[in-house]
Amino acid sequence: MSRLHVVSGKGGTGKTTVAAALALALAAEGKRTLLVEVEGRQGIAQLFETEALPYEERKIAVAPGGGGEVFALAIDAERALLDYLQMFYKLGSAGRALKKLGAIDFATTIAPGLRDVLLTGKACEAVRRKDRLGNFVYDHVVMDAPPTGRITRFLNVNDEVAGLARIGPIHHQAQAVMRVLKSAETAVHLVTLLEEMPVQETVDGIAELRAAKLPVGSVVINMVRPEILDAAAVDVAANGRRAAVARALSDALAQTGFAGADRAGLVEQLVDPLVEQAREHTERVALERRGRAEISGLGLPTYELELLGDGVHLAGLYRMARELRKQGVAR
Repeated sequence: MSRLHVVSGKGGTGKTTVAAALALALAAEGKRTLLVEVEGRQGIAQLFETEALPYEERKIAVAPGGGGEVFALAIDAERALLDYLQMFYKLGSAGRALKKLGAIDFATTIAPGLRDVLLTGKACEAVRRKDRLGNFVYDHVVMDAPPTGRITRFLNVNDEVAGLARIGPIHHQAQAVMRVLKSAETAVHLVTLLEEMPVQETVDGIAELRAAKLPVGSVVINMVRPEILDAAAVDVAANGRRAAVARALSDALAQTGFAGADRAGLVEQLVDPLVEQAREHTERVALERRGRAEISGLGLPTYELELLGDGVHLAGLYRMARELRKQGVAR
């Protein structure tokens, strides 16, 4: 069976970007990866600077190092339901008639649980699929999943369906999906930032996943900013020692050739804003260190990706993939 990587995270943490970078990293060394989108936002197409993805698996990238391939699929719940009706009930033309009548849209809208069953089922079908020679079509399937707040319910919905439909194809399909989702070949990765709310949501999300006996993989800390000040500067800023900052600034200006009164005037203009910026930086560093400590306490593999100063683009995506491989994500 292929490996399934489910990527979730609080909104704004960059989970789609991390899922795309992970797909690239896993496809290195000649591997084939399928990147699956389930939220209908066409975020993958935007990241890879390509046209909107249709409801079919399409090659979108060649991975760095070894020529592996990344395919992508934007799952449409309505189309997935038609596939499902054809697969289990042979309702090809009847299913299309139901779509024209609006029954498919009605079913997937009023029954969000059904929608999640279809989305997870389609991804798990890709995990299990083999070619004519009996080899798995993909080495890895990466799912850009819903946010952390609903990831456990999203993945566990098939358990509920299997309990409600105790016999028949729906029951067996739900059981098959849960066997994939709870297998050793599946891992749920959570993306976070070093900020209070994302870290807390990550901690809570992992507790929920573990309680549901879903396989937790790793934590990816995204958009990590560098620590600009060294330890001594942080100590000065943390204690608000304005005089020390003023002396350091005055000495630095002296080395540039500024003299006397002009230098003193510049110090007065610059020192307070610099002290305030240093204080804010120090507070952020302290917050990030507490966040790292909380994440470390989870006992999970952790990877860090730096903040891309020029924004997320295709070159940056490849850079993130190389960094994930460097940190050992594909081993």
